[in-house]
Amino acid sequence: MQSIQMVLPAILDSVSQVVWVVDHQGRILYTNPAGVAALGYDDAEELVGLSSHETLHPHRPDGTPFPASECPMLQPATTGIPAHGNDEWFKRRDGSFFPASWWAAPIDLREGRGVVYSFFDATENRELERARRERDAARIRADESRAAQRRIMQSIESVRRQTARDLHDGAQQRLVSLLIGLRLTRDLLPDAATDAAALLDQAVTDAQTAIDELRELAYGVYPSVLQAKGLMAAVESLAERCAVPTTVEGEYLRRLPVEVESNAYFVIAEALTNAVKHADASHIRIRIELGGVLRIEVADDGIGGVAHGAGSGLTGLGDRVSAFDGILVIDSPPGRGTSVRAEIPVPE
Repeated sequence: MQSIQMVLPAILDSVSQVVWVVDHQGRILYTNPAGVAALGYDDAEELVGLSSHETLHPHRPDGTPFPASECPMLQPATTGIPAHGNDEWFKRRDGSFFPASWWAAPIDLREGRGVVYSFFDATENRELERARRERDAARIRADESRAAQRRIMQSIESVRRQTARDLHDGAQQRLVSLLIGLRLTRDLLPDAATDAAALLDQAVTDAQTAIDELRELAYGVYPSVLQAKGLMAAVESLAERCAVPTTVEGEYLRRLPVEVESNAYFVIAEALTNAVKHADASHIRIRIELGGVLRIEVADDGIGGVAHGAGSGLTGLGDRVSAFDGILVIDSPPGRGTSVRAEIPVPE
């Protein structure tokens, strides 16, 4: 017991947590060095004998008086039950305040039951908590933003599909009917060249041109092969139409959710359009792989040196990929071509 009593002061002097002992009247009997430093005093003797309540928190946060009889830190002297608090503000010697977390437990002293305090400055903890809340709020806002982007893109793709169907089933069918009617009318005219026959021949040609242009427009809005046969078939059709020789590599054996296929198709289409317009390439390679995620790559052998900022033609790709929680990587060293790679999660 004697050895413990000898070691205990050394322990209290070395710990960073404040330890106070107050008597049954709430007067400070002991403070360790941490308790002296926490309140900005120079020596423990400056605190011994002072009212702990008046020294620590004589006023509520709103400035109204806070009588010692209501002090929860002193209650263990009366109840014999330990107490704890997190939302207290303690006063330093210079009059400034700091948030504190505290523990109080009863202790039997010669003169009666007192209280042993332990408390610490919670400023850093509050800052960490505030940073955590801000980080969580930022994450929630980012998640909500991505969800909103995804809904917008899904809505756009739905409108694209509907517009393509309307063009095919409406305007295109009417033009086809018009073309058939013009050809039948032309067949009823005599073979001799007349002004009417020439006009009908020109009308037939114009109608066929309009149908071809409308089909190209509908294909650009939303290719029917994408919905009918899937991403690989749509990309192969896209490559065949490309003005620069383009090869398609890779395969996968199952259909993907419509929003994933549609999103991946337009990422590839936009990257391909950028390569044709700006890369000065002689060949473009498209690769599609499906594992845990859908990996797509559009690479060209052009001039490279693509800037990644606004106006580069690639900003929209990043928005499209990130809206589906994907990752976009652009590698474009000057003189060595450009590679646009994307990974898009695939729901089960």
